[in-house]
Amino acid sequence: MKYTCSIILIFCFGIMTGQNDDPRVFKDTKVINSVSIETLKKRKLDFRVGHRFGDFSGTRGGWPTFYGLENAADVMIGFDYGLTDKWMIGVSRTKGSDELKQNVNLSTKLRIADSRSGGNAPFTISIYGLASISTMPKSVSSEPSLSAFTNPAHRLSYHLQFMAAKKIANRLSIQGNASFTYRNVVREGDRNDLVSVGGAVKYQFSKTFAIIGEGMYPFNGSRELQNEDDPIYFPSTGFALEWETGGGHTFQLNFTNAEGLVATDYIPNNKSNWSQGEFRLGFIVSRLFTL
Repeated sequence: MKYTCSIILIFCFGIMTGQNDDPRVFKDTKVINSVSIETLKKRKLDFRVGHRFGDFSGTRGGWPTFYGLENAADVMIGFDYGLTDKWMIGVSRTKGSDELKQNVNLSTKLRIADSRSGGNAPFTISIYGLASISTMPKSVSSEPSLSAFTNPAHRLSYHLQFMAAKKIANRLSIQGNASFTYRNVVREGDRNDLVSVGGAVKYQFSKTFAIIGEGMYPFNGSRELQNEDDPIYFPSTGFALEWETGGGHTFQLNFTNAEGLVATDYIPNNKSNWSQGEFRLGFIVSRLFTL
């Protein structure tokens, strides 16, 4: 028995300390909620599906909803395409986790500096832009509503994110984010613009498996409340297990308190509190094609 345990320990230690020659800082263009500094290679098409379940516990979770698995907080299906090795564009459709639903999201990402082989910058730096438009029907309720859409521009939200990342100690990657989110229509007492900072860390403990942690904090996230019924907003945080299965497939299983899947949703609208059991299981599946 002691020899079996020794063999297992040696095997695990070899996985944890073995060489990792992959130059990528992250293996995916997305982290958990936010995006990474990585861009697609030229002519690569990324077909992506994301799902965010309901609350694991708390008042809306537990056994009645099978710990959130019977509910869907948000669902996403989309495509990203590499125009060059440093510039990619994307389009997706999300269910939406807040009052504005049926969102079509257009995105672009440009890598402007590289710290990897052949690059002379201290960090790999990318810029990401996102525009979201709600395609849901106008609300016919007499009550004030974000979905009344008295002005067509009220359907639009925007997000700009600046990212700097570096791979250190061969298996460890870190990233810092600074972002600006703007919504054309908000609830009374809320604010249209939000400035956020955040970061991510990834440890690649084998060739195919990695663990990831992430957080995004809006500086002005605790917006002015009008009355006791108004929501309280929380920073979005999460952790994940990432599995690169080969053949262009990447699978991620994550736990996060964020309900939305895109930045124009989860940054301004996150009302979930970890301490109240308001966190959820989610996954992202990515498949690469060459066109």
